[in-house]
Amino acid sequence: MTFEELAKARYSVRRFQSKPVEQEKLEKLLSVAATAPTGCNNQPQKLYVLTSEEAREKAAKCTKCTFGAPVLLLVCYDRNATWKREFDGWECGVSDASIFATHLALEATELGLGTCWVAWFDPAETRKQFDLPENIVPVAFLPLGYPDAAPAKWHGMRRAWSDYTIWK
Repeated sequence: MTFEELAKARYSVRRFQSKPVEQEKLEKLLSVAATAPTGCNNQPQKLYVLTSEEAREKAAKCTKCTFGAPVLLLVCYDRNATWKREFDGWECGVSDASIFATHLALEATELGLGTCWVAWFDPAETRKQFDLPENIVPVAFLPLGYPDAAPAKWHGMRRAWSDYTIWK
């Protein structure tokens, strides 16, 4: 599959089969995600792989968007490890975690799995449920598993790149 085909094939899965995700696929997914670039190669990402019933119940207290997935990935970053821009102190932790999560989502698609980027969650409840230290910042949940639904009808509807591209 070419990258273009992979990018077009990936969609937000909002219903999953109960079939468990094989350990080999999880390890492959994590191996590929580890190649994600980060600011100054600081690699501040932290990933919580939630597979137990207890962990998934905790996640359900943080977001209603678990979609019955057998695995939930909680993508975070370590505020103490992220690169900070010297001009204004902006930290690239969210960007680094987002690139990491994108690698997870694309590799999941390559492996026949599906994900959905979930930003609709309560950060305070997430910190509480998973005992996150103050320096660990939650960015997204990614439900993961075998899709049990086709892409939404609007999946392929995209603005033309010329609508948002500015040439100077």
